[in-house]
Amino acid sequence: MATMKQTTNALSGLISDLDLRLLRVFKTVVECGGFAAAEVELNISRSAISRYMADLETRLHMHLCYRGRSGFALTAQGRVVYESLMQLQADLEKFRSNINAVHNRLVGKLHLGLTDNTITDPQSRVPSFVARLKQLGPDVQIVMQTTSPNEIERALIEGRLHMGILPCHQQLPGLVYQQLYWETSYLYCAQGHALFSLEERQLAPSLLARHDYVSPGYKPDSAMLELQALLKTAAHAYQMEGIATLILSGSFIGFLPEHYARQWQEQGVMRALLPAQFHFKTPFTAVWRDEAQPNQLREACLNELRQIYGINSDTVN
Repeated sequence: MATMKQTTNALSGLISDLDLRLLRVFKTVVECGGFAAAEVELNISRSAISRYMADLETRLHMHLCYRGRSGFALTAQGRVVYESLMQLQADLEKFRSNINAVHNRLVGKLHLGLTDNTITDPQSRVPSFVARLKQLGPDVQIVMQTTSPNEIERALIEGRLHMGILPCHQQLPGLVYQQLYWETSYLYCAQGHALFSLEERQLAPSLLARHDYVSPGYKPDSAMLELQALLKTAAHAYQMEGIATLILSGSFIGFLPEHYARQWQEQGVMRALLPAQFHFKTPFTAVWRDEAQPNQLREACLNELRQIYGINSDTVN
């Protein structure tokens, strides 16, 4: 009976600022995968994090996570609390968006996801987009996350990002895709590789197929799949820098965007292999979650992107 009474009274009053602070610490610990990584993210000591977590468990009358030598893991109750917290965050963003609409001014945080190593592509125009957005809404705080296309799509579905700009290798249900521009990729090898010093006339697809190839860890589009089928996959990398590192080792061949590989080509340490045949184009897209509830901040971002790229608002997938 005592346990039932405690559970009934958990958070029976208003949620205080302290409760919100404890929940923010809990959210960070979960997303960092444990206390150690969260220590860096929160910039507080591990003992302080442990104390906050204990206070939250006492406040909720729940055991939220396991921690110890076996690692960090959420309990069943902890998973429910985290999922509810994510819903609360989404509801707060909707509330903020509605208030913004009333006042007709942009405020709040824009969570934007980008893929790595696109800064060298003059077509990306993300710096210009950010500059225009800040002029439109000086009070907007931009939170930028650079990660893999798969992770950006997952974060959009879960509501952790408002918008992503990424190469479109697939289209997932529940997401909306707006094409922005095309990126061209070629097959490369680096100095020290057996193919590097050969003349173009000495190269052939059958020769390339005998050498180890590094494949991207994400699902490639159909054009890339056709070319990959001709090669011998011997390694995987989930980000562009990983692919470039393996190529520069002189032990692998692999595809890189032309703008990204240009720095090593100009240094004379990387070359394209049979570029007339081994190349493909990838559409880069703005992506967001398909929601009935409008989000003023996200819509303003999309309008700015469309103006930068000269895109009609009706041309969405």
